[in-house]
Amino acid sequence: RAGRKSVTQSDLEESIEVVIAGYQKKNSILTDHEKCIVAYHEIGHALVAAKQSNSAPVQKITIIPRTSGALGYTMQVDEGNHYLMNKAELENKIATLTGGRAAEEVAFKSITTGASNDIEQATKHARAMLPRYGMSEELDMVALEIDQKVVEQVKTQNEKAISILTENRAKLDELAQYLYQKETITGEEFMDILNRDDTENKPENP
Repeated sequence: RAGRKSVTQSDLEESIEVVIAGYQKKNSILTDHEKCIVAYHEIGHALVAAKQSNSAPVQKITIIPRTSGALGYTMQVDEGNHYLMNKAELENKIATLTGGRAAEEVAFKSITTGASNDIEQATKHARAMLPRYGMSEELDMVALEIDQKVVEQVKTQNEKAISILTENRAKLDELAQYLYQKETITGEEFMDILNRDDTENKPENP
């Protein structure tokens, strides 16, 4: 399609993303404010993931809309085969899923409709975690649907996400602005900025 005779690494990466989120909608027009919100939303996911142990590393973050309806997404890739998840890993996954909307709350003091799929996935994990996997002291091994416990679990992890983003507000702002400008960044770029000591570039007081 691109008129080349060979496939590049970027072609392979794009094919994976097409399966995950659909084709790029490069002609999709977001207002500057909407684009800024999406940038904070995606950095929220990535920052919460990066600040938790036992979370899959961030590989790519983009705010280019896709045909699936996603206005952006954060790609995490587990290192090696990963067949079982413990309680802490599941809780971290739920916190990461809530990180997008949590970033909107922290940065804009409001929320948008962009987190609908995140909420659905977080609820799905919490619902499976509690009654199906028996990871609740109260429910133990009893396979019951206890919606109140599901709500409590998601709420707890959302509060953790908000706490992480509030504590790292300067990096949230810096990374969101960087993503806003570049539209797509690699996990390496994200981690470089996150781990950079900003005091290194500041002049010393005379």
